[in-house]
Amino acid sequence: MMMSMYSGVSGLKAQQTKLNVIGNNIANVNTVGYKYQTVSFSDLLSQTLSGATGANAATNQGGTNAKQIGLGVGVSATTTVMTTGSTQSTGNSSDASISGDGFFIVQGGAKGEYQFTRAGNFGVDANGNLTVNGYLVCGWQDYGGAAQSDGTYSFDTQKTVEPLNLFSDSYNGNKQMIAAKATTAASLSGNLLSSASTVDDATALNDIGSGFSFDTTDADAITTMTVYDAQGNSYDIQVNFKKCYVDTTDPDNPVTSWYWEATSGDTALSNASGYVTFDSSGKIIKQPDSSADYTTAPVITVAGSDSVTPFTISLDLTGISTYTSSTSNSVSVSKIDGYEAGELQDFTIGSDGVITGVYSNGQTQPLGMIALATFANAAGLEKIGDNLYATTANSGAFTGGVPAGTKGTGSLSSGTLEMSNVDLAEQFSEMMITQRAYQANSKIISTSDEMMQTLINMVK
Repeated sequence: MMMSMYSGVSGLKAQQTKLNVIGNNIANVNTVGYKYQTVSFSDLLSQTLSGATGANAATNQGGTNAKQIGLGVGVSATTTVMTTGSTQSTGNSSDASISGDGFFIVQGGAKGEYQFTRAGNFGVDANGNLTVNGYLVCGWQDYGGAAQSDGTYSFDTQKTVEPLNLFSDSYNGNKQMIAAKATTAASLSGNLLSSASTVDDATALNDIGSGFSFDTTDADAITTMTVYDAQGNSYDIQVNFKKCYVDTTDPDNPVTSWYWEATSGDTALSNASGYVTFDSSGKIIKQPDSSADYTTAPVITVAGSDSVTPFTISLDLTGISTYTSSTSNSVSVSKIDGYEAGELQDFTIGSDGVITGVYSNGQTQPLGMIALATFANAAGLEKIGDNLYATTANSGAFTGGVPAGTKGTGSLSSGTLEMSNVDLAEQFSEMMITQRAYQANSKIISTSDEMMQTLINMVK
């Protein structure tokens, strides 16, 4: 009877442990990135009353099984279930969730150099550090300082991960400001009406050096572009177009010539005029009877202010055509580079973990790249509080950060958070089963007590 009572006690302890785990799971049902746990039981060492015997053909006897009485139950394991929780949209561009098996890497915890978390509710502190719950988020910041030929950036992911700072770092300096960039190229596009009247000046077609000009109020088409010098000073340049000549030497293929001229009230310009010539289909061609190819971009020199060096702008006119249209002349600036200095206003997180800063001048530049960690046995990580995990002997060592989307980490989803993977229906079911198991074990103890009481009463 004492054995049954001790078995019941062990059952109560085991079921209480399971109920504690269930209670913790339910308590964290709304915890970002929380992973629920399960409890596994195993029987305790059994008392052997007699061992097993084998069959004996000589005595014509069969074998017997061992006689054993179990001594109760114990908790064999509490297992963290690392399935991915559902994502919830937050609308906050600084939030991010992981679609795969990776972990964010942080510093500042109480155990080890690095800790790991699935929580992606990031923020930026007063010093510019990217943080999650006060811990420093780690990644890479060295991308060589310039974009590649295709406009993308390549971070050196072979470096050791380090805390990310969105305001400044040793590789790129101050990231709160983006320096001004001088305009070097502009492209115009649109349509010049082929029905526009011409200027009666036969010399205009081939004699650019003659200084053919016109009153800008008489222009057939006008567009204005804003350009910048290396210090970010802006200048408005107006580009005027006037149909000047139609060459009908070949009646089957008449050639139309338009004169363009760039003017500015803000600065002096040079090399700021020329011709564009169109064939009968309305496409730009090389000017006839001239060694100059006006299908290439002319280069305008901008004097700028006294404190800057003159700079040049390549003006691409190949996007312009001349057709008959029901609308008016519609030449506009389709592309232009250069910008004034800008201040960091916001940032976004890409699916590859690249953090891109958005500046007041409309420009963007990378601020860093979030690194992820993977483990041979993620369920072996130790929970240390604050949504953090630390490595253990059974989780596998941290071998360095990897880019999002590689080695099974999954990509990042900006503006979302991974919710807890706790299934309330499952937890409530487990809670009821545990409650009944606890009650059943208590009945063993109470029944054993009654039997002992009966035995004691026998001697009265």
